[in-house]
This record gives sequence, structure tokens and C-alpha cells, in this order.
Amino acid sequence: MRTRILATPCAGFVAVAALCSPLSAHAGAELSAGVWWVYQNITDSDFDAPGLNEDLDNHTGGSFADPAFILYADDDGSHGPWHFSAETRIGTGSFTNPSTNNSGDSFAVHKAWIGYDVTDNSSLKVGKSQVPFGWKTVNFWPGDGVQGGYGDQMDVGLKYSADAGDIHYDVAYYHQDDWGEDSTDTLDDNGHWGSSSTYRKIKTGVVNLDWTYMEGHTVGASYQYGRMQDLAEANPADRDDSGTHYAYDLHYVFESGPFVAKYRYINARRDFSGMDAFLASASAPVDEVVKTQRHVGELGYRHNSWFYYIDAGVAMTDTSGNDSDDAQYYAPGVRYNYGPGWIYFEYLWSNGDIDTSGDVYDSDFKAAYVAFDFYF
Repeated sequence: MRTRILATPCAGFVAVAALCSPLSAHAGAELSAGVWWVYQNITDSDFDAPGLNEDLDNHTGGSFADPAFILYADDDGSHGPWHFSAETRIGTGSFTNPSTNNSGDSFAVHKAWIGYDVTDNSSLKVGKSQVPFGWKTVNFWPGDGVQGGYGDQMDVGLKYSADAGDIHYDVAYYHQDDWGEDSTDTLDDNGHWGSSSTYRKIKTGVVNLDWTYMEGHTVGASYQYGRMQDLAEANPADRDDSGTHYAYDLHYVFESGPFVAKYRYINARRDFSGMDAFLASASAPVDEVVKTQRHVGELGYRHNSWFYYIDAGVAMTDTSGNDSDDAQYYAPGVRYNYGPGWIYFEYLWSNGDIDTSGDVYDSDFKAAYVAFDFYF
């Protein structure tokens, strides 16, 4: 959720200038930018923080919050088989956390990759790119819900993607979550893979397969397996990667005319065995093996410039010692395309969520949002 504060704006603009300089000096680059912010009104919350407090919003009537400036850079197709894409975000609405990201501030590089077309139907990307795992919701928040950790993942590594008739597949290796030695900042999907002082995901292999078996109907499966590194260890040289994680996703997507329907089932397991410093910390889960299952669905209908949709899901814990109830959420919304951007009208109801160890916890939360985007 967008609740952070921009500490030093100048540093963010320096980062953007550094990204712009080499691109604007060469032909073949397409630069664009955008802004967004959100109005939020929290009506029920078990959290006390100012950005999540229902009593505060009852007094103020909610707040306009979390602006972000976004810079995009892409090639224009004039480099032959070579391509690139980058996105830098600045501001409290960047979905980044200064305490865990690579910049130490409220700006971050959401993606940055260089790609090469191996054939007419296949490509290889190097850098920070989208992890091929299931499908993504209309809007990250509040639609992400109990996908936490397996929604909009952006990691650093290699990804090979190809099409063969009605089949699309990806094979990837992601060396780490984010840039640097201890960042766990994937921006949109933050808060579900540890922190700079607890643990992070590294050395992860991913495979994904999607088959459009008839027009408008696609079924697919995704799998990832990797290591987890103990960042709670005080001596950096002793921060081993004895932890392991895996997850698989089975999904279905239907699109026909104005109608959209999606479903995904996620089974995830994280084994923190051997991560002694993390397990001895206050952030440790109730058991060294965390096991969850999630069911998520989305329905949508397009009409002219309007798109009506609802995201909903439930997550269950199989972790020994975790007595939390099933975490449920639904998030109906309407998106309006006014030309240079979109306006989102959304509502979130939930009775639970996913924590930093990937487990389920109980928490009541209800809020209304109006988000504004403009791109130029």
C-alpha cells in the first residue's frame, strides 16, 4: 500500500537524469513519462500506522496521497535484434521501501533489461524483468490481495521466452530479488520476501507454459524453485543460502469480446531450515517450514472507455503452529480511460493477508480508493 515518505527528491531526479543521459544522446530511444497519485479512505482497519488508520480517516475524510513520477525508456526497433526497456519511479507512490531497497530512498528502478531476438519467435532478456509466473491483476493494489509474493514479481537475471504455434513458454534464472547485496525490493510485490535485515530470495529457476487450446481459452502452469539467503546474520561472509523455496501455479484465462475471466491456484512452500540467525530473530515465522495455498479469480467486462472488474481470492495456511483463519478478500473496481491515462475507482474488503515470510495472518481491512494516472 502507498504509505511512504519521499526523503530526498533531488537524489531521485539525479537517478532519472543518469538514466536519460545516455539514451537521449543516441537515436533509437523512445522516452515517455507519467504521474500517478491516489485518494484513499480507510473505513475499517486493525492497523495503527497513519496511512492505515481508520480513526484518522474518519476525522479527515481520507487523504490524497502517494504521488509518483515515472520515466520510461524503450527502443524504437531500430537496433535490429537488440532491444531494451527501463522504468524508474520517484515518490511515495513508487511502491518502494527506502529501508529495504537499493537506493535507500523513495525511488527505484522497477525494470531495466536488454533483450536479443534469438529467432523471429524467441528472445532472451538480461536484467530486471517480469518473472513469468501466472497472470497479473488489472491493478496491482488492491487487486493483488492474497497473491502476495507471487503477483507482480520483478527480479534480476536471465529470461528466455518463445512461441511455438499455440504454445508460449518461458525459462528463466533469477540470481536475486533486486540490485545489490541485500535489497528485497521488487516494488509492486513488496513485503512478502523478507527485508534487508531478515532474508531474501536468490538463485531461483522458473519455467512457465501457456497453451491457447482454442480461441479465447488459455491454460497454463508455472513453477519456481530457489534458495533463500539469511540476511539476519551480522557477519556478511556468513550469510549463507541454506533456505529453499518453491511454488507452482495452475492458471486459466478466458477472453472473448468484452468479457474476461481468470483463475489461478498457487501452492507455495518456504523452508527456512538452517537459517539460524533469521530463525532466532523477532521476524521468524511460527515454524521453520511455511506452507500456503491460494485461490484467486478475476472477472471483467469492457464497455467503450469503461472496464468493470472484480478480483477475489482466499489463502489457507498449512504451517504448523499457525492458527490463522483463511484469508479472504474481494476488490471490485471500475477503470475509465480518459485518453492520456486512467482513473480507477476501487474498494477492498479483506479479513487477512500474507506476511513477510509468505504466511497467512488475520487482519480486518476495508478501504475505498480513487487512483489517477496520466502519461505523456
